[in-house]
Amino acid sequence: MTEDDIALGAAMMLLRRHGDGAAVRVAERIGELALAGDQEGVLFWKRVALKMDQILRPGAVQ
Repeated sequence: MTEDDIALGAAMMLLRRHGDGAAVRVAERIGELALAGDQEGVLFWKRVALKMDQILRPGAVQ
């Protein structure tokens, strides 16, 4: 399983669990990790945000 696969799974889970609030949850997590100095974590959660955007974009392949 690739990092993209994991990020896609995380994005889908967050959308199911948090619905319209999923993007806010991702932004909060990125902020928490940035404050903690976890750059690797920030990069992963930014990838999750990108996958979430791709899922929500009209015409996206799912």
